[in-house]
Amino acid sequence: MNTLKFKTTINCGACVAKVTPVLNEQENVNSWSVDTENPDKILTVEGENIDEADLV
Repeated sequence: MNTLKFKTTINCGACVAKVTPVLNEQENVNSWSVDTENPDKILTVEGENIDEADLV
């Protein structure tokens, strides 16, 4: 399993709602979360055989 972390500008529930369908439709993504309390708004994505190019 791979874990990728990204700095984002996702800072509220509405922003999370916008990315939810996109991330949920990714076949290789097992789970994901956004730490909106972190100053860098870290998006953590876990999955099988995923890489950054699959998500951006």
